[in-house]
Amino acid sequence: MSEYHGMAQPGLYWQVCIEDEQEDRMSSSSPLPSLELLEDDASGVPPPECAPDCKRSTAGNDCAQADGAGKSETNGHHHHHHHANVQPPSGNNQSQDGGKPAKKRRPVRVDTSKAKTSLEAVKISIKQLKWKEFPLGRRAPCDIYWHGVSFHDNDNIVSGQVNKFPGMVEMSRKINLSRSVRNMQELFPEEYDFYPQSWILPEEYQQFSTQLRMAKESGDALNSTFIVKPDSGSQGEGIYLIRDLAELRLTEGPQAKQVVVQEYIHKPLLVDKLKFDIRLYVLLKSLNPLEIYIAKEGLTRFCTEPYQEPSQKNLGQVFMHLTNYSLNVHSDNFIHSDSESTGSKRTLSSVLHRLADKGVDTKRVWSDIIALVIKTVIAVVPELKVYHQADIPPGKPGPTCFQILGFDILLMKNLKPVLLEVNSNPSMRIEHEQEVAPGVFECVHSPVDEEVKVGVIRDTLRLVDPCGRKASLSHVKAAGVEALAEVQDRKQQEGGAMPSPCLKQVYPKYNRQFNYLRLVERIAALFIRFLGVKGNMRLGPTAFRMFIRNCKLSSSNFSMASVDILYIDIARRWSGGFPDYREAGMGLQAFVEAFFYLAARRFKSRLPKDQTLSLLELCEARLESQAGVEERRSLSCSRSTSQGVKNPSPANPRLASPVATRRASSQDYRLHPRRKPRALMSNVEN
Repeated sequence: MSEYHGMAQPGLYWQVCIEDEQEDRMSSSSPLPSLELLEDDASGVPPPECAPDCKRSTAGNDCAQADGAGKSETNGHHHHHHHANVQPPSGNNQSQDGGKPAKKRRPVRVDTSKAKTSLEAVKISIKQLKWKEFPLGRRAPCDIYWHGVSFHDNDNIVSGQVNKFPGMVEMSRKINLSRSVRNMQELFPEEYDFYPQSWILPEEYQQFSTQLRMAKESGDALNSTFIVKPDSGSQGEGIYLIRDLAELRLTEGPQAKQVVVQEYIHKPLLVDKLKFDIRLYVLLKSLNPLEIYIAKEGLTRFCTEPYQEPSQKNLGQVFMHLTNYSLNVHSDNFIHSDSESTGSKRTLSSVLHRLADKGVDTKRVWSDIIALVIKTVIAVVPELKVYHQADIPPGKPGPTCFQILGFDILLMKNLKPVLLEVNSNPSMRIEHEQEVAPGVFECVHSPVDEEVKVGVIRDTLRLVDPCGRKASLSHVKAAGVEALAEVQDRKQQEGGAMPSPCLKQVYPKYNRQFNYLRLVERIAALFIRFLGVKGNMRLGPTAFRMFIRNCKLSSSNFSMASVDILYIDIARRWSGGFPDYREAGMGLQAFVEAFFYLAARRFKSRLPKDQTLSLLELCEARLESQAGVEERRSLSCSRSTSQGVKNPSPANPRLASPVATRRASSQDYRLHPRRKPRALMSNVEN
């Protein structure tokens, strides 16, 4: 990888430094307010109570209505709730109008029947929040459903909130993640240089063999080392290092398993002569609007043998090269420790403090990690939106979604963070197996895991509190520091004080530095617009032609026959070469490839990102203009009908508009079945 000169968003570093200083002053001058009072809103707008990308039905919302909160929106449009009962602190528990005692709020109801291995950490969090757990489920709707694997752990949820997004399991697989990041690297190569160069095998075998041959011919032994990862593997299973094509373990035939081959990072940062990686917990609170939080505390997982640069002799020593906890825990050198700063698993803050003592600018490291997380989420969001509209189409009752992700990050010797992978199902266990006698293992509590993981789950639940028991920043400023301290003191006396927040909002807080990267998301919006059928994830040839025609992209040099050839060529390659695209039609990744081709063809002299942006602006402008024409035409038709007919009421009011009439008569709209979610290939946590 190229020499590291720092991140592409220098302004982010100074913001992080200023915020850290403000937090230090606040912690030294006054009691720490609760999470509800400190929620980030740098944009001046209080963070949304829930995401509009999932529809919440009225079931499960009676807590907010009982408290006199604003009405909940069920049509998918986002509204902020301004609660009438948020008042400056006073010495009594009475409301201002009439002096009646405030109505006691019922506890939030959480269904943990599908929580699996995260159950213990979730139980502790619910108990700390004084909410109500339903470990066996509940016939009536709950407010929050905690799933252990995926959104489809329970397909019968039509309200409340679920801690998984549709499609996240698929998007966190190594091949899909690589494809998403590649799209961004094609547009923004410098901003996305934190991801190692990758090849998808067996499809890209020739390209990889060429790269390996060139590395050997250059005599660069280190850069001729590569790491092979199974697409759906987890916990380090099936990962190995190679330096020669003959060492690849590829299967042939229709059942051949795909793998990702990546350049091996041969100059990692070492602590105690050991290689380590960072497990960082990231909360994706909402897709639309995009909301991202990062846990201020994470874990570092250490190898159990001193690091040596890769050679033919040590390629097979997994305890030296692979940082996976599930592998190293079986090493004789693995150290279980109750201390956060020793052992084979430590807290991130303890490692950063050690680096700071050696003169490392840890604020810059932290700001670079924040940039890496935001850019990665921006890369996978477009495909997530396609999955989302397939499983929860607009207008259909469905839950609000949020999800905790596990980012695995490696620090290079020059302190540049490198993304290893993203886990949709990070382990939330707070215990580990330990051999207490030869051949006898038992589960032992892990204080380090509990400190980090319970805090992440607890603060996630506080952020998605369906009863909206948050006060906006404006209320905090109005109350003043003294009143805030009074509230905190009263909470401590009542035994209800919460630890200081461990989740930090990074988006939309830093949206100014990263909004320009969201081009593929706009391409996905065009793709979804022309899908036409609720629940569909593939664009048919007719829909692709409609996209070209409506955006007026054909010409004498690019006829509709050429459009058909382009569609057939790209759709056939993706459906034939990639198992994920066996279904008929063009998926989002294939559509993005076609869009890049069209942009390069139309704006040849520009850079790829400028080509794409220009074509996007052209398509969006023409579609907006066309929508205005259709709206005026529809209005004109309705006026002439009302003047010529005394009783203008149609038999079916929905067909009054010519646009709606054409849509209802479309065979595509009638005959395409709703896509059923594919069975999950993996339900293993990482």
